[in-house]
Amino acid sequence: MFEKILIANRGEIALRIQRACREMGIKTVAVYSEADAEAKYVRLADESVCIGPAPSAKSYLHIPAIIAAAEVTDAEAIHPGYGFLSENAGFAEQVESSGFVFIGPRAETIRLMGDKVSAKDAMKAAGVPVVPGSEGALGDDPDEWLKMGREVGYPVIIKAAGGGGGRGMRVVHTEAHLIQSVQLTQGEAGAAFGNPVVYMEKFLGNPRHIEFQVLSDSLGNAIHLGERDCSMQRRHQKVLEEAPAPGLDPKLRNKVGERCAEACRKIGYRGAGTFEFLYEDGEFFFIEMNTRVQVEHPVTELITGVDIVQESIRIAAGLALANKQKDIQFRGHALECRINAEDPATFMPSPGRITLYHAPGGPGVRVDSHVYQNYYVPSHYDSMIGKLITYGATREQAIARMRIALSEMVVEGIKTNIPLHQDLLVDQAFLEGGVSIHYLENKLGMNKH
Repeated sequence: MFEKILIANRGEIALRIQRACREMGIKTVAVYSEADAEAKYVRLADESVCIGPAPSAKSYLHIPAIIAAAEVTDAEAIHPGYGFLSENAGFAEQVESSGFVFIGPRAETIRLMGDKVSAKDAMKAAGVPVVPGSEGALGDDPDEWLKMGREVGYPVIIKAAGGGGGRGMRVVHTEAHLIQSVQLTQGEAGAAFGNPVVYMEKFLGNPRHIEFQVLSDSLGNAIHLGERDCSMQRRHQKVLEEAPAPGLDPKLRNKVGERCAEACRKIGYRGAGTFEFLYEDGEFFFIEMNTRVQVEHPVTELITGVDIVQESIRIAAGLALANKQKDIQFRGHALECRINAEDPATFMPSPGRITLYHAPGGPGVRVDSHVYQNYYVPSHYDSMIGKLITYGATREQAIARMRIALSEMVVEGIKTNIPLHQDLLVDQAFLEGGVSIHYLENKLGMNKH
């Protein structure tokens, strides 16, 4: 096992990884920008290194500074967390070529899954169900695009192969708009991602977003930890997640989960990963794989009892998975509310000093957050300041506990989206379970189509 790990991230995930390491008896190195000098995880780390000024391009995305920090502290491995460099194949390569272990998949796997076209091809070959669409990238012939559009059936969605986070996609409702839409998306993709390749998929009208958590070691073992429902989204950003997905047949869960695990074995996947699907009319369609730990991993941890962060560290150290599939039991229900520093009505970021902070508690309540009273929320990064997670024997109990926890949580000095979550926790459609990915935007009056 490693003696010392450098955590190449910030915020709540840096603290989460640090806690996992401390429990395992592993020393930690925190890297931080000048804006994060007062962060809790920086103070709690065994060692800390300032890697640059506040802008992430000059700190958390600055690969030479992170590698240098690992060298001067004699760290053995680097954990990238999520966001920033976590799905950057070049970073994974440089970490390994500099003599450190990258806690995550191999660079070639990150590359394979980072390109949506090659990812889809790999999943199809592994027997994972995918959305109907172009067999790979769209070529240069507009007549072929029109033919493909007729085969797939409108509406279709044009997606950038190198896109992500809701960028680089355009829905086309009629054939008349297809050619122009493909050309526009190609131009935008080239400018935004340095890769003009696009592909076409059937646009599903009212799907749910359901994802499967997998763990796969370097010895050929792979398991799934069930699914999460992440359909409550705004602008392709998840707001509230839960596990298991309401109303999903356990037989279907096991079938799709096993296909995901089998796909991991086929592509030689290493580490923790997530298969993201659209789910409509009882059918699953693969959209992408995230080759890292997810923001919403705690809900899966609570219903399975598996520590996903510790398992990813064990896998990176070359150890076998601690569990076989038959050992994984799904018990109870868990919810996660992402607490953001933002105006709950306009969603404008609300950086600033937290003048009063009180974290909720009680049975089945977990708070993953790096903030504290008098902490200054910087304006340079994502607005998430924490995650409030509740667990119950039933979905109803998890919801009741979340309502109580939200009512107890105090964050003053800045605005947060707690009122939005309180509204969602009494929303009739949410209480019934199984809302689509468009539900929240329709509720907020954002969809004008």
